[in-house]
Amino acid sequence: MSLDIAALAASVQEELAALGTPERREFLARSAPSALTTVGVKSPDIRKITADLSRRVRGSSNDEIKALAGALVQGGTFEGRQVGYQLLDKHRKALATLDLDEILSLGAGIDNWASVDTFAALIAGAAWKRGQIGDDVVHGWLSSPDRWWRRAGVVCTIALNQKARGGDGDPDRTLAVCEEVVDDHDDMVVKALSWALRELAKREPDRVVAFMRLHDAALAARVKREVRNKLETGLKNR
Repeated sequence: MSLDIAALAASVQEELAALGTPERREFLARSAPSALTTVGVKSPDIRKITADLSRRVRGSSNDEIKALAGALVQGGTFEGRQVGYQLLDKHRKALATLDLDEILSLGAGIDNWASVDTFAALIAGAAWKRGQIGDDVVHGWLSSPDRWWRRAGVVCTIALNQKARGGDGDPDRTLAVCEEVVDDHDDMVVKALSWALRELAKREPDRVVAFMRLHDAALAARVKREVRNKLETGLKNR
């Protein structure tokens, strides 16, 4: 099977455009502003397009899947980027062959929390968990001047701990990342830190409690409130 990458990526963008609505565009402009073109497609429709695309390219080579995902990510739309990331998540043999340069290319242009979280949880975090990229790469992102790459570094820990993502728990690597950003009070990083600790708390509550006590003076109020609520009630908020 040989894919016409450009034609297939263009057809996906056309499908997305046909499903876009002004209301969804306005919602995304408020909740996840981005320099990317936002078509205005709801998440369930994005997942359906991805599932249909995945079936269409079944049997393609890893290189073809990666090329198609890259074309979608680089196509300039928020929704196309989401499809590209989700496609690789569905074709994990291709995902498992990504090298650092390919991962960085897929992450180029992340500028909103939704794109960051999908990239970090599905692509970069999964690659980190498998050993395709090292701790030094993820920790390097934590010191980036770009808030989105700092957030990405923190969100990568989700793949280590979330059962739905195949994580089996890695408190040492997770807390090493969290420790590097306790003083980073950028809102996007604070929210990611809260998520990382809450996810780890499902597996290692005692380790999270100890971390919270150690860093109480530095942690943002949001982190302390949400993580304590998770530890005490199982909920983010109460």
